[in-house]
Amino acid sequence: MRDRTPIAGVDFVSVPTTDFGRAAEFYGTVLGLECSSRYGRVPGGEFETGGLTLQVVETAPIGVEFQPNALPIALHVEDVAAARAELEERGVDFDGDILDSGVCHMAVFKDPDGNPLMLHRRYAPRG
Repeated sequence: MRDRTPIAGVDFVSVPTTDFGRAAEFYGTVLGLECSSRYGRVPGGEFETGGLTLQVVETAPIGVEFQPNALPIALHVEDVAAARAELEERGVDFDGDILDSGVCHMAVFKDPDGNPLMLHRRYAPRG
């Protein structure tokens, strides 16, 4: 039996950037995510994915050395091939072919700062 936890969920995941204007164009226009909040004192804002907020923020103004995320954030789509084709038309370059893990399809790409992102669709039940 699992112990109880006070944690109810994940509110946001941080995505570092060196240029919020460029990142906002990518996340808002290229990916088509709603920008629900722009910060006033720090170049940054929040983009909604439907299930998780991406907090995109410039690192230098908050005293953090920039390093892109090491592993991709998996963005749920209903059809990886169709979503990939649409994003390719918008100028997104993907890293290799669509992968089939045996339970899901995945297509990896990077934002302008090199943060990896992934189009993802699980097609098999969790085992």
